[in-house]
Amino acid sequence: MATIRWTRDIGWHDAQIEARRPFEIDPACSVLHYAQEIFEGMKAYRSKEGKISLFRPLANAQRFRESAKRMSMPQLPEATFIQAVEKLVDIDQAWVPETEGSSLYIRPFMFASENFLGVRASNEYTFCVIACPVGPYFKSGRSTVKVWVSDEYTRAGRGGTGAAKCGGNYAASLIAQTEAVTKGCDQVVFLDATTNTWIEELGGMNVFFVFDDGSLRTPPLTGTILPGITRASIIELAKAEGIYVNEAPYSFGQWRADASSGRVKETFACGTAAAVTAIGHVRYAKGEFNVGTGDEGPVTQRIRNKLIGIQRGISADTFGWVHHVT
Repeated sequence: MATIRWTRDIGWHDAQIEARRPFEIDPACSVLHYAQEIFEGMKAYRSKEGKISLFRPLANAQRFRESAKRMSMPQLPEATFIQAVEKLVDIDQAWVPETEGSSLYIRPFMFASENFLGVRASNEYTFCVIACPVGPYFKSGRSTVKVWVSDEYTRAGRGGTGAAKCGGNYAASLIAQTEAVTKGCDQVVFLDATTNTWIEELGGMNVFFVFDDGSLRTPPLTGTILPGITRASIIELAKAEGIYVNEAPYSFGQWRADASSGRVKETFACGTAAAVTAIGHVRYAKGEFNVGTGDEGPVTQRIRNKLIGIQRGISADTFGWVHHVT
């Protein structure tokens, strides 16, 4: 694991890479009481030629800084973030799998590590990077997933931490995710906290809708939705392919009506862990419906193949997204 410490009087210091080990923390460690914690999710990929690369690490570094700013934490320089990830991946490159659909998942995170009881920002923080090999995010083996639309729980409100990648957001989503599983679904869909009308995102990923005219729609970034790097990449990929992308609010009622009429042909979730995954079936408190035929559609498949092709070095990277480590 790679670690760097920060203290108010010194700043960033004591950077090192060592064997992965448990942290020793005091019961008064402030992260345990006031939840100052942020993290990122990244992957290292091995190409057919054996080369190892990262996908858009600068975007992760930038988002990490934005999350830190929102959580009143020190902002790690982007170059330092990338260097820490690079060095860890280089040392652990034997752990980057070669099999299709697998990768080395990388988890940079930072937490308040000062020991005190009192509601204020910490004066000490620990930044750390760990990694482990992973396979596909959804284990069902199906080409599509089922989602549950929550009408009771919300993920984030205006002025909150919805745009920050902090642990508290995920903790708050777990009860809704558990409910989704009890309903026979793989993921939960959250609606806005104000009107319980507008689709925001899933428990750990963004969402896109494919219309009968070939266009895409995705909820806009208004401060309550995580600005996904996969989301941003899909928007750029689609535009480069001549596909119109509309970043605009979309209500659950309209989605249900458009799926029924055939106006919405496909829906897919996207994120670092899930990549691009088709949503085939939707359940909610008063019923359920299929999206399209219930199977993965051609647009979803095309976008997924384009994205994964670039990430794995199969397709040309005309965007400058691939960052080579070896």
